[in-house]
Amino acid sequence: MEPLCFPEQPADGAGAPSVQGPSLQGPGTELLVCLFCPESVSLQQKDVLLKHLLLEHKLVIADVKLIADLSKYMLYWKGRFLEQPVTDFCSVIKTNSTGPTPCLLGGKQEDYFLLCDVLPEDRILRERLQQKRLEEVLEQQQVERDDGSFHRLCMFCSEEFAGNRSSLLNHMAREHSFSIGLPDNIVYCNQFLDTLQRKLDNLQCLYCEKTFRDKTTLKDHMRKKAHRRINASNHEYDRFYVINYLELGKTWEEVQSEDDRELADDEDDDWSDWQAHPVSAVCLFCEHQSETMEQIYTHMKEAHGFDLHKLRTELNLRFYQQVKLVNFIRRQIHQSRCYGCQEKFDSRDAVLRHIAAEGHMMKLPDVSTWNQPQYYFPTYENDALLCTLSDSDEEESDETNHGEDVPVIAEDISNLRALKQSSVLNQLLKNRGSCS
Repeated sequence: MEPLCFPEQPADGAGAPSVQGPSLQGPGTELLVCLFCPESVSLQQKDVLLKHLLLEHKLVIADVKLIADLSKYMLYWKGRFLEQPVTDFCSVIKTNSTGPTPCLLGGKQEDYFLLCDVLPEDRILRERLQQKRLEEVLEQQQVERDDGSFHRLCMFCSEEFAGNRSSLLNHMAREHSFSIGLPDNIVYCNQFLDTLQRKLDNLQCLYCEKTFRDKTTLKDHMRKKAHRRINASNHEYDRFYVINYLELGKTWEEVQSEDDRELADDEDDDWSDWQAHPVSAVCLFCEHQSETMEQIYTHMKEAHGFDLHKLRTELNLRFYQQVKLVNFIRRQIHQSRCYGCQEKFDSRDAVLRHIAAEGHMMKLPDVSTWNQPQYYFPTYENDALLCTLSDSDEEESDETNHGEDVPVIAEDISNLRALKQSSVLNQLLKNRGSCS
């Protein structure tokens, strides 16, 4: 099915293309099973199984590193190959098809099979696994963001920190010039810190990863060589950064490189005659559109009796909870179902009459009904209303903290100005800030 979109206004340009995230295969203890025989290995030994598939079964899986959950991917295709022959799904590559008869294979022609996302079924499977992984990462990020039970010692001075993870990360950046990034750009933070602590306990430099004879020598080395940072070339750290889950098939380095090229290409462009089309937000209940967000909130409150700001305050909704609530209401109205009582109707007009008559505008079901990962994804791809949502906790902290928490600085402080301008993580925060 094609994704839902609001109708474009006359004379409006085409919307921006949606961006899909990449998939990362994190470490795990689950098994990878052979698609044809009982052979199985641990996930960390995936190369052994891929070699087995090539040598024993003449099968190659394309772009393995882009598969979000390789274990489930293998189980799916193992079941499909039991139902139908492999030739129904895979491209066949013949060896020695054009060369002379005497060759390395002794003149024997063999068939190899390529399983790749050119096959629609394979592409859909990869996208579903990727979507599931992205849901898990966003859910985990929100859990860590809300977690008040965080408790760890600083890796460099053993000062104790409790509460939110940001207090420790900010401390290490401020006091020890060691930054792994902004807290909201990091996921699986405890595992990340455990990995770094393990390296230090093994007297290993976090940047060049050389091993030293004692802690004093290691400390002096990291200070003198400016190695109080992690090595971006070490892909062991990729799974700890949200950016690596955002664009399918690209690492953060490739995204960074693209951003730099775009900036260089656009340097000489003349933007003096460029005019932006105003963003129009659509009401949750009718087809009314407004060019300013205050107008659309006022319309929903006066025309329909729905006050999103009030719900946010009363229920203490965080940013992602607001996203899920808006997407949930959009989905229910699109399916002609009352979001308050879940009664189904024959048409959109009928359900809206019911909601107004029964006073269900401000009646929400139990939080477990709509606070689900599936509602991270917009019902309508061009839903500008989502860009107006803000995090109430962030607003309160702005009013009460008065700058008490110093934000984590860029990873490498040797050229802070240049990094602030080019950092992809910094750019993500700017984008998020514009949508808050």
